[in-house]
Amino acid sequence: MPEVFTYRNDSPSRITPEGTLAGLRVAVQPNLAVRGWPCDAGSRALSGYTALQDATVIARLVRAGAVLSGSSRMAELGFGLTGDTSARTVVDGHADVALITDTMGEVRLAAAGAGLFGLKPTYGLVSRHGLAGLVPSMESIGLAGADPGRIAETLAVMAGADPDDPSMPDDCTAGFSAVPPSGTGSLTAGVIEENLTRLDPEERLVFDVGVARLEAAGVAIQTVNLADYGLFQDVHHLIAAVEASSSAGKFDGVRYGHRSAVGKNWNDMYLNTRAESFGSLIKPFLFQGAYFQFERYAAFENACRLRGRLVRAVDDLLGQVDLIVLPTRRPASDPKRAATIQATYAAFALTLPASVTGHPALQVPNPGLAAAQDTGLQLIGRRLDDGRLLAIGQHLSFAAREGR
Repeated sequence: MPEVFTYRNDSPSRITPEGTLAGLRVAVQPNLAVRGWPCDAGSRALSGYTALQDATVIARLVRAGAVLSGSSRMAELGFGLTGDTSARTVVDGHADVALITDTMGEVRLAAAGAGLFGLKPTYGLVSRHGLAGLVPSMESIGLAGADPGRIAETLAVMAGADPDDPSMPDDCTAGFSAVPPSGTGSLTAGVIEENLTRLDPEERLVFDVGVARLEAAGVAIQTVNLADYGLFQDVHHLIAAVEASSSAGKFDGVRYGHRSAVGKNWNDMYLNTRAESFGSLIKPFLFQGAYFQFERYAAFENACRLRGRLVRAVDDLLGQVDLIVLPTRRPASDPKRAATIQATYAAFALTLPASVTGHPALQVPNPGLAAAQDTGLQLIGRRLDDGRLLAIGQHLSFAAREGR
């Protein structure tokens, strides 16, 4: 199945038959290190590179009995969803859960486009050790699947302290319990007024259907305001570009990955390697980041201050309500077809807030709607409230199966 997988694990050799995830099939992206597997992160910059050891999450999954199905196709260095087949591994029956790096909202949009559940965990809950990442302060290893319960069980194995990832916040070291809080009664959900005004009538209609499902489950809905809502895109874009430019500096062709055959000397080789290594979407993004990193650093510092303000604003909202509700996607903006940075950010506009602030976010499909028309339902919770979000998703999933 080369159209789905870049590497297929047809003869799994590392299996723990009595583990808590025994038999669970997990698809990964090739930016996550699996010992002996190609790990090119969808980029020529890492062509030919083979992982020497397992990423922390891979080692934990294998010890728990999970079977690695293979590496799906992915957008270059995980920026967007162009060419990504991660969710398809689940839809086509090759995997029960797919691991998808979420930097802009990739796991949520991939899941929404396939009618699946997709969780971006609380930032720092899951170790990034062994991930060939691009935007370290925003990326999380997300999970997509048809069953929120399976996602919860998988996350429980993946989460928790890792001495090899010093970026993990102290509040995330305890890990995650797969036992969800019971019930959805007495919960309140906030619908952001500034988001509603940006939806067209058809999108608003589909979103209202999803909100009504929450109400039917006993969740009280109220409208809330977030005056700085319009800042998320610019803040994400500027910070992500600078971090990406810095992160990609290591792809120089000296120690691993692609090395140009053109050049009269070492400096020419380095310059030509960098020119040849990146695609038409990543390359201008790195240029933008380098510009703000070296020429307009004050703008980057201001974006970081605004990010802090946005985090506080969302925390304040989540002090008034238990969760925030947004659509996941705008059907007219297809992230798989986005060929420019502007089009990519337009496609991910609704998922950027949780990526900027680090809060957990769950994509919930609307049953009975074709994925092409479904805006999805995005639930954003307080830090470390991943279990509550998955419990709500499980409750909605049961209700949909029972026709309620």
